[in-house]
Amino acid sequence: MTVAAVPPRSEVPREQTWDLESMFPTVAAWETAFGAAEAMLPGLSEFVGKLGADPASLLAALRAADAVSEAVEKVAVYAILRRAEDAGNARAAAIAERAQGLSARAAAAASFIAPEIAAIPETTLNEWFATEPGLAQYRYAIARIRRQHAHIRSTEVERVLAQAGEVMDSFETIHDMLENGELPLGAIRDADGADVALAQGNVDRYLHSPDRRVRREAWEQSADAYLDFQNTFAATLAGAVKRDVFSARAHNFDSALAAALSGDNIPTTVFHTLLDVVWEHFPLWQRYFRARRKLLGLPAGDLHGYDLEAPLAPRQPAMNWQRGVDVILDALAPLGPEYVAAVRQGLADRWVDRCANLGKGGGAFSWGCFGAMPFISMTWQDNLTSVSTLIHELGHSMHSYFTWQNQPVTYANYGMSAAETASNFNQALMGARLLEMNDERDWTLAVIEERMENFQRYLFIMPILARFELVCHERVERGEALDAAWMNETLLGFYREGYGDAVVIDPERMGVTWARFPHLFMNFYVFQYGLGIAAAAALAVAILGGDEAARDRYLAFLATGGSQDPIDALRAAGIDLSSPDPIRRAFTVLEGYVAKLEELAG
Repeated sequence: MTVAAVPPRSEVPREQTWDLESMFPTVAAWETAFGAAEAMLPGLSEFVGKLGADPASLLAALRAADAVSEAVEKVAVYAILRRAEDAGNARAAAIAERAQGLSARAAAAASFIAPEIAAIPETTLNEWFATEPGLAQYRYAIARIRRQHAHIRSTEVERVLAQAGEVMDSFETIHDMLENGELPLGAIRDADGADVALAQGNVDRYLHSPDRRVRREAWEQSADAYLDFQNTFAATLAGAVKRDVFSARAHNFDSALAAALSGDNIPTTVFHTLLDVVWEHFPLWQRYFRARRKLLGLPAGDLHGYDLEAPLAPRQPAMNWQRGVDVILDALAPLGPEYVAAVRQGLADRWVDRCANLGKGGGAFSWGCFGAMPFISMTWQDNLTSVSTLIHELGHSMHSYFTWQNQPVTYANYGMSAAETASNFNQALMGARLLEMNDERDWTLAVIEERMENFQRYLFIMPILARFELVCHERVERGEALDAAWMNETLLGFYREGYGDAVVIDPERMGVTWARFPHLFMNFYVFQYGLGIAAAAALAVAILGGDEAARDRYLAFLATGGSQDPIDALRAAGIDLSSPDPIRRAFTVLEGYVAKLEELAG
């Protein structure tokens, strides 16, 4: 008999779930808010054609758009988080679909704003800024619109494109429903010989098993499940890539990459520089894989994909929830008492949904909205990896917390390279603190393994996926087709470059890895993990060295939110991502960890 390893949502202890009731106590209350938000949309139409008339009209329209955005986003966040709890919950799926439809209609209702602002003469705007103090809040938002002037279409075209948003987002929804709600991952025998059903909420535990047979079965079974549905997964990703290309062309961009980076004003050279520096350091990664093989006691040429997450230390630190929280609060102390107190209160207020249940995705994320909590979804496993995941997501949540405390709703959202800096920064603090706490061999191995797992994800896997994402978009831009066979072979080629001869290649199972990353639906998002971890590594060195000015600049960066371009906000904090130097410095940190592992491997 196969045992279901995770319970249904209804059986999960309340204290392990997030407090979505703080947003809406009941679905009925959500329905009321939905209706109120929907009723606000027609009010925007009274401003159509009037934004260039006078500063009062422009200000009134911007404030009205902010109010609509705040109301609609709260409704949407609640509904989509409910669906994230359990992809098999039909009621949650239904309200999420309605919320996405409302978001698309809201975007359509506000679609006239950018074209009308772009048409206002610069001299007129400058006069208005001088005479209408209320416009000061919107100076950056207006400048951001105006620099996109060449890519903003007419009001009518922008309205149609916005209305299509709900349809265009359906590819990711289908992927999510298949992966988290319907994909059969199969069953394995655990270390005690019991048959266990794999699910997104527990597969990671078995991939990290010290028992090689267990992790091999979990790796092969779960990969084979994706292979069984590879054509469906490929169709969803191909649809998303075509969406990106269509949107870029509709807005007169030369490429989907340029379109994706334009909003945050990130030069495409930053993208290519990151990938080039990562590729230069593949030999360092291969040193790490060889050291890992030795530490696992495996013979030459016998390190497989299912060994890349195996625990290196024979004795792993036990980390139940309370101990993990204590470690996190201690590690974050260099950021000061206000930061630590806010984290402590957030955990007490149930920001975190940490349970495993059927239908819940196996990954982790932080998401919320202005006026609500910055919620976190993850699966707690009583190990150091879980502590690392939580402190990472708390970095996102605290970034949102400080942004919402210090910025108006206009700037409540911020660029992804800034976001990934905040999350990886927290992990850098934790790694340094844990290495200070204990110098025993097993402890040191476990801590460095956690650090390397993080670096491997963000300065190896994500850049490889970014190059894969780039060639997918370029292929569609050339009018060529995307299919599972091409995707598998292309991604496999990049893995061959990265692994070299240090890891045994399993062509089919490694090739289909792209299907396991919903990040690829977010249009050139994954490369920003690499930027974030590079910036975080450099910032952490200064702050851990006791530089109070660096700490103050970092906290100011968190409070900046979306009121500056991410590159500018990070430059003010002391990091210049237009240069390859922060990325190279991150690899210097990584090389230190690899050297220590080589020493411990003997």
